[in-house]
Amino acid sequence: MTNTEYEDIDVHEDLTDSQKSEVLLEMLPWLQEFAGSLVVIKYGGNAMVSEELRACFAQDMVFLRQLGLHPVIVHGGGPQINEMLHALGIESRFKAGLRVTDEETMNVVRMVLTGKVSRELVGLINSYGPYAVGLSGEDGGLFSAAQRMPIVDGHSVDVGYVGDVVSVDTRAVDDLIASHRIPVVSSVAPDEEDATQVLNVNADTAAAALAIALGARKLIILTDVEGLYANWPDKDSLVGEIGAETLRDMMPELESGMRPKMEACVRAIDGGVGEAHIIDGRKKHSILNEIFTTAGIGTMVAKGEGMQLRKKAKTQ
Repeated sequence: MTNTEYEDIDVHEDLTDSQKSEVLLEMLPWLQEFAGSLVVIKYGGNAMVSEELRACFAQDMVFLRQLGLHPVIVHGGGPQINEMLHALGIESRFKAGLRVTDEETMNVVRMVLTGKVSRELVGLINSYGPYAVGLSGEDGGLFSAAQRMPIVDGHSVDVGYVGDVVSVDTRAVDDLIASHRIPVVSSVAPDEEDATQVLNVNADTAAAALAIALGARKLIILTDVEGLYANWPDKDSLVGEIGAETLRDMMPELESGMRPKMEACVRAIDGGVGEAHIIDGRKKHSILNEIFTTAGIGTMVAKGEGMQLRKKAKTQ
């Protein structure tokens, strides 16, 4: 890559020249290991609503592309949907951690995800060059979904037009990757029984389904906490690495907001994805820190059992 391709991407702020050299040297083995790898990233949380963090995320995606990786983005838009529903006087309701989606709400979800969030993200990335292309789960038959009926207290609950991905046709995404583009995917999908009906799909589960179908090396989910805690709210119980089987046993005890994310990680590992990560989207360039540093950040889910807490650096 040439200097002109990434001269505006400053991922080593406030470092001396010597420190920058050390950072680059630490990156080298990870650059070699992940060269050409496909990484699916679920974009959400604070990273979506902070102007500074949005810019950092766009820079990270271009940086990954320039380094020879293939980032694929799947996004939701909870904060933006809530804001639009409030502006329209429509109540936001949730059951089992899922947005209750009637026809009116579904129209808003579709409009916000494909017409606002996607376009803004594509525009940010493309401010560095013509790299990103937006598409939704409806485009090219990318996703097909079945209506979801979550279980609460032993009973199925109707949450409206909410779906789970049941099939993935990756051809549209494959074509974009082959063209060295960055796909930006909105998490809505046509109902498998009625293609004219669109369903609201949880972006975490959509990202996992796409990662499996693409044979991704990594699934990375941005969230608003440092990672998974073994004993929340004990901040010293942050999990650095956990086996999928151990995580599966913990699932019933997790908070409702964290459960879909960890379920997505387990699904991804079960489906053959190499590693799944929950990382803090509130930190600038957190994705680069996860991929290209030895210590990494957040919580990594891998095959097998066991759990290792993340050691925190001591302050002087």
